[in-house]
Amino acid sequence: MTEIRFAGVGHSFGDRTVLEDIDLTLTERRVGIVGVNGGGKSTLARMINGLVVPETGTVTVDGLDTRRKGAAIRKSVGFCFTDPDTQIVMPTVAEDVDFSLRRTGLSREERRRRVEQVLDRYGLADHADHPCHLLSGGQKQLLALAAVLVTEPSVIVADEPTTLLDLRNRALVAETFAGLPQQLVVVTHDLDLVADFDRVLVVDSGRVVADDAPAPALAAYRRLALDTDPGR
Repeated sequence: MTEIRFAGVGHSFGDRTVLEDIDLTLTERRVGIVGVNGGGKSTLARMINGLVVPETGTVTVDGLDTRRKGAAIRKSVGFCFTDPDTQIVMPTVAEDVDFSLRRTGLSREERRRRVEQVLDRYGLADHADHPCHLLSGGQKQLLALAAVLVTEPSVIVADEPTTLLDLRNRALVAETFAGLPQQLVVVTHDLDLVADFDRVLVVDSGRVVADDAPAPALAAYRRLALDTDPGR
């Protein structure tokens, strides 16, 4: 697996500190990140491929510093956003996946082959020529994932990938994640989604307050969420 390392990482947005004194090394195949809203978990995830560069400390991916080698890192670390509509940029399904390959230098035939393969793998082959906006929520999330996977990254980072989905489409995405060979880092409020992961981090007030196997980490998060619930 890829080694993702945070060393003395801190970050603020204006006067608000969102991460502080983060030291982590992630090498597990499936890592979940949970926490209350505003705790810093999404910022942590976005640092992995350089979408956010830390103000202090360093984030490295297999030794490459995101501050200096962001473009190279983004070739190996794919990112899926909460709302797939923010990633879908082309009119049809096949065109959108092919768009991800525009700067790879691959031949037209090789690009077509890769697009067909990834659409078939994620159940979208029959929708190749369909308008993207007609897809269901789960299909859009799979399309966003396919557009990342077609570039063959070694790491997938997904930020709240099931938030906008109904139960059926949530199960579809969870099943897809379970079958991925890539290293996977998922930020989520869906605790069942990460219950069988290799490792779960709990982020609160800019710090990692629990880091363990899923069962004890999620138990710690439930205690934290209940203790900080203003209605209790």
